[in-house]
Amino acid sequence: MVVLRLARGGSKKRPFYRIVAANSRDARDGRFIDNLGFFNPIARGGEIRLKLDVDAVDAWVAKGAQPSERVKALVKEARREAQQSA
Repeated sequence: MVVLRLARGGSKKRPFYRIVAANSRDARDGRFIDNLGFFNPIARGGEIRLKLDVDAVDAWVAKGAQPSERVKALVKEARREAQQSA
């Protein structure tokens, strides 16, 4: 099954996550099918906290991919930011 989840990157105590579509059997930071964006939980100043291709997320969900709870929350946040800027 394809899942939309976070893949951790960054260094110790400085997390950085890529939002990816991956096979549920693959390792968290292993192979992935598609890179959908990124999430930087400790962004400060002018750094971008969340960048997400919402259209690609919708396409994967239409194909049957299951987003994790955290990815669901991030998609909701990205949609809210897109509405406010429009």
